[in-house]
Amino acid sequence: MVHIRDEAPADAGAREALLDRAFGPARFAKTCERLREGRLPAAGLSLVSEQDGTLVGTLRFWHVALGDGRPGLMLGPLAVDAEARCGGVGSALMRAGLDRARALGHEAVILVGDAPYYERFGFSAEATERLAMPGPVDRDRFLGVELKPGALASAAGVVRPTGAVRLPERRAAVKSAPKRAA
Repeated sequence: MVHIRDEAPADAGAREALLDRAFGPARFAKTCERLREGRLPAAGLSLVSEQDGTLVGTLRFWHVALGDGRPGLMLGPLAVDAEARCGGVGSALMRAGLDRARALGHEAVILVGDAPYYERFGFSAEATERLAMPGPVDRDRFLGVELKPGALASAAGVVRPTGAVRLPERRAAVKSAPKRAA
């Protein structure tokens, strides 16, 4: 049985390992990564899926400005462990994430992904036709969906990252033990 819940700090290692298996090191070179790096995901919109106590899926959303400054969300990455694919994990994560984003008052979501998969959730390339990513992207894979009717109707310009900035991790200082006289 698959269980969807909020991502917890303790999930970071398993999430990153899943993303490495799903996308490999090329994931760090993608334009969407430029919009995520140095930022925290949108509050309340980082979900994981567990099966028998093992993390098998992950989905996150990120705050962005949609061209003219209107707020939006960027979805991604969505990843499902190879052993759990075709079992509805990805669809369940998508529905839960979009429902939660709508309930939290968000109006529009963009992503870069496979249109045949994301169209079933209402995403289309037409929704982003006046928007541009800040780097290379296949236009047929640059998709959007309105959670509130009309939210993307006049959105135009380059998508920019917004939201909370991730603070650098502080490492605890290691103190040397005082030397003892021999």
